[in-house]
Amino acid sequence: MDIHKVGSDTTVIGDSLEIPGIGFLPINAFVLRAAEPVVVDTGLSLPDRDFVAALGSVMDPADVRWIWLTHPDRDHTGGIFELLQASPKCRVVTTFIGAGIMSTERPFPMDRLYLLNPGQSLDVGDRTLHGFRPPLYDSPVTVGFYDDKTRIMFSSDCFGGPVPSQEIAEGGHASDLPPEDLRAAQLLWATLDSPWVQIVDPVKYVATIEPLRAMDPEIVLSTHLPPAVRLTEVMLGTITMAPESDPFIGPDQRALEEMLATFEPGGAPA
Repeated sequence: MDIHKVGSDTTVIGDSLEIPGIGFLPINAFVLRAAEPVVVDTGLSLPDRDFVAALGSVMDPADVRWIWLTHPDRDHTGGIFELLQASPKCRVVTTFIGAGIMSTERPFPMDRLYLLNPGQSLDVGDRTLHGFRPPLYDSPVTVGFYDDKTRIMFSSDCFGGPVPSQEIAEGGHASDLPPEDLRAAQLLWATLDSPWVQIVDPVKYVATIEPLRAMDPEIVLSTHLPPAVRLTEVMLGTITMAPESDPFIGPDQRALEEMLATFEPGGAPA
């Protein structure tokens, strides 16, 4: 993990996963040091990750007031139950369906929930967080938000893209990539993570992008991209292209066997 600040009161807890043949996919969580501190997602659900310990290097977990769960996929919920134990005053911001999905893993304490839909807002003491549905998502319960004090947009999976190294994935910036490489990475991720985008009405899809343009964030923080500073207009142009991009086709069983054979003595069979 790499822990670093973006702006005066926002911290990135950067992690990543290597995807063979594609690159390193950032897996970010965030800490917003508002008057009522907010943790945005809680990292990977892998046994060697200790999200609460990582958070402890940023702030006392007991002081967390809100966990904004952008959606309950396992790369966003790794430390959520442990953090609920360590943060007795905090509540989880999610949707009705999001809460239901979380309850399939273990009983979820209903008194720790705060249900919020796209278009609604949350007052965290010194600022208001405005919830919205990102144009691209892999879960129907996804809700990102815009921080009207820092002009930072938290976009969940939207704008993600694999990068060529672990260093960039966990501690870099989106601008570390050449513009053409960033565009290609984001279009790859769009077709991989949101394959439905290629069968929707392009006009209706583009209309979902315009509210983000109106927000005009200075910084975009995606779960699956290094922080993007002053790249919003460029990235909006990129995701506008998603419906016309080539679909992602993953490896099949033959490709898997060929890859596994390279790990064996003597390499791949002739």
